[in-house]
Amino acid sequence: MGQAVAAAVAFRTTFDALHAPVYFAPETQERLAAVGLKPGSMTYFASRAAAMGQVGPGTVTATFYSFSPGLISHFIPRVWTLATPETVLEARLAAVDEIYRRLFGDETLASAEVAEAAALAREATEGCRPEGRPLYAAHADLAWPEQPHLALWHAITLLREHRGDGHVATLTVHDLSGLEALVTHSATSNGTPPDTAKRTRGWSDEEWDAAAKRLTADGILDADGALTERGLDLRERVETATNEAARGPWRHLGEEKTARLEQLCAPLSRRVIEAGAIPSAAFRA
Repeated sequence: MGQAVAAAVAFRTTFDALHAPVYFAPETQERLAAVGLKPGSMTYFASRAAAMGQVGPGTVTATFYSFSPGLISHFIPRVWTLATPETVLEARLAAVDEIYRRLFGDETLASAEVAEAAALAREATEGCRPEGRPLYAAHADLAWPEQPHLALWHAITLLREHRGDGHVATLTVHDLSGLEALVTHSATSNGTPPDTAKRTRGWSDEEWDAAAKRLTADGILDADGALTERGLDLRERVETATNEAARGPWRHLGEEKTARLEQLCAPLSRRVIEAGAIPSAAFRA
């Protein structure tokens, strides 16, 4: 496995932990509530979709992929009557600043190591291509924050959305709907438990069971809801293709700089996980 693919494989544990706390931290809920949003799912959909502008439920469903269209349409586009995308983005970045200061402390954030990590992560994003990657492209249009720790978060966000857009493309190529992708992922060894996946993504028991029935008929799941050999192969091909599609930034950064960035970010990511800033089930999703 090449260094670029290895970095893509390790993205979740090495880098994604530096982005994900924004969806769960009380600071985010407080900041977005202050601009008129209701805590919970509304803040998630608004904060992640805001870079695309005042988009409708169809666009959010297409780009977020595994969420129920019914859940999304409950919040989008109503959320844009409560706060503009620009206001949401400003509140989100202010929340990130507060989250990072709480998790890492001012001294760490002012360190040469964080500044170096921010510079390397930004350089990695120069290897991202926008074609066919709407969430990445929308976030790439945003201005870079000046403070190094916020620039680091923004860079990791770009890398995350770039990878996520590639994953969605891979799922469509392998003919998995958003719900089917979620059901099959839940059946993997590190998948989100079905009850959690249904609750957080907005799917009913009936919808979930119907998807599982289709996947069983196609030979992807067995009668007990476990992945068959064909299902295991499908999920492996999806993950392999996702990692291959995410190679660009790491190939651009090069082996030495990629290894250095991993070295710099690893202790920060461990701190996030040890602090419980990301629910374990959500981190597996």
